[in-house]
Amino acid sequence: MKAFDLSLYLVLDPDLCAGIGMVETARRAVAGGATMVQLRDKHAGTAGMIETGRALKQALDGTGALLIVNDDVEAAIAIGADGLHIGQEDMDAATARAMIGSDMILGLSVETAALAAGVDPSLVDYTGIGPVFATPTKADHKQPIGFHGLARLVAVSPVPSVAIGGLKAEHVAEVFAAGARGLAVVSAICGAPDPEAATRRIAAEIRKARA
Repeated sequence: MKAFDLSLYLVLDPDLCAGIGMVETARRAVAGGATMVQLRDKHAGTAGMIETGRALKQALDGTGALLIVNDDVEAAIAIGADGLHIGQEDMDAATARAMIGSDMILGLSVETAALAAGVDPSLVDYTGIGPVFATPTKADHKQPIGFHGLARLVAVSPVPSVAIGGLKAEHVAEVFAAGARGLAVVSAICGAPDPEAATRRIAAEIRKARA
């Protein structure tokens, strides 16, 4: 498995990225300091995910940023992505790991302490914990857990965690104080007029939080 840095994890949203597109948004965000990029598009279908994913992989080549595909294991394999991220309603972790092999990173969303504690570290490499706040980018999200909930879930997760859900630059210190290794951001970058500048602001806060 590749080494990975969860600190500034961009989750692409096709609607918020519509102005300049997901590939260009990712390219600018990585120039600003994004360490991981997740391709998430519930409406594209596998063929559409593969097309966008291959373009993303080319755009990220040589940057050090890793490409994660949300849900679609077939697309992740076809793209040659660095990893796959699954939710609780998707396939189980054992099936996903069997399909992607040992080299690909596997992330799993967890929303409760029981789910976080139940993660098998021989299968899963990191947990996505949240939502910390309510967010319009995921209409079907579970009840927000806040920073206290984040800290509680991070503490019982046997693998590193990234926080997600309505997070912005001003939340960085609290995310790291809760023990998470990073924050996953959607609208704070995808919805920004200048994604590179927006990412740089978050990256600067991460440097302060880690100092």
